[in-house]
Amino acid sequence: MNNNVDANALSGILSIALGVAFSIFIILVVILVVLKIRDNSQKKEAKRNEEIIGNNNNKNKDKNKTKTSSEYKQYNKQSIYDFMEFDKVEDNMIVQKNGRRYLMVVECQGINYDLMSKVEKVGVEEGFQQFLNTLRHPIQIYIQTRTVNLEGSIATYKSRIKEIEDRYNQMTFQYNQMRGSETYSQSELDEYWFELTKQRNLLEYGRDIISNTEKMSLNKNILNKKYFIIIPYFAEESTEKYDKEEIRNIAFSELYTNAQAIIRTLSSCSVSGKILSSKELVELLYVAYNRDDSEVLGIDKALIGYEDLYSTSADVYEKKVKALDELIHDRAIDLANETIEKVRSRPEQLAKEREDNLDELIRRMAALVIKENESHVGEDVAEEAIKEIESNEGGDANEEVQKKATRTRNAKAVNE
Repeated sequence: MNNNVDANALSGILSIALGVAFSIFIILVVILVVLKIRDNSQKKEAKRNEEIIGNNNNKNKDKNKTKTSSEYKQYNKQSIYDFMEFDKVEDNMIVQKNGRRYLMVVECQGINYDLMSKVEKVGVEEGFQQFLNTLRHPIQIYIQTRTVNLEGSIATYKSRIKEIEDRYNQMTFQYNQMRGSETYSQSELDEYWFELTKQRNLLEYGRDIISNTEKMSLNKNILNKKYFIIIPYFAEESTEKYDKEEIRNIAFSELYTNAQAIIRTLSSCSVSGKILSSKELVELLYVAYNRDDSEVLGIDKALIGYEDLYSTSADVYEKKVKALDELIHDRAIDLANETIEKVRSRPEQLAKEREDNLDELIRRMAALVIKENESHVGEDVAEEAIKEIESNEGGDANEEVQKKATRTRNAKAVNE
């Protein structure tokens, strides 16, 4: 009986435990379903908000598309001017901040300090110390490294070589005329030939210089350092009210006075200086902002304009016609000189040929004379004489005959 009671109690406990567990399971399922429904509703709400925001953004983009594009272009243009930090260059000055600041630049020629003696070094140091002590306004020392551009030097050399070549051609033509006229003595001809030779040597030397300079220009490692002192003037510090023209005049006077004072003070330490002109200031800024382009395209070509190098340049056939005209002119002059030289020297060549073949011509002439007088001297004698002339021994006889004829002519000249 006790066993039955324990079994019933145990079954009751198990039933209660199962009921509690089932209730907990039902509660968990309900909670999970509620969370799932809430999560789905949040996702739908977020997606709906994103669609609304996207539609609004598309509408705003369509409305402000033109405005944004114009503002973007204007922003880029303004940012470039802000980066360059100067407005313009005028009256040997760099204008900044819309005329509220002016700069003048003095270029200094450096000295080789290491090659100086101790006394010279002390003098330079004392001069530089004096320069620093006399400063009453701010300055900036700027060093710019440039690649040496030999294009201008080569063009100068070629123009001078062209002048030397023209002068040499004229002297050659004049010398040929002097020889042909036969009114000049041999000493005058020799003197003029000496000058002509000097001119030819100078022409050949100049051509060698151009060739070596062009080879040197291919080396991009040739660098040159330039030293500058920048002097500022701040118009905004003035308490007086002036218009822009008056401010520019005051700035120029002040900067020019300070620059000349700096140049005079630097001369005490053997450093020479000069004020940069407007063109030189443009070159300074051009090299500073265009390091790579300045090696290929110099400031002279850049001032013409980049578009002129491509769109408005001369037609290629016009250039070709011009080059051909120059080639025709040069070759015509050369041909004229060569032809004149040939014509002038033709009698000389003929005389030289006669002189070189003098013996042969004498023998031929002697044989012809004997042949013509064969009827007078006899056929056998004439034939034998001709054979003797044509033989090797005839040369010596011919020389003897020539000597006798020469003595005869000399005797006649003395008698006359």
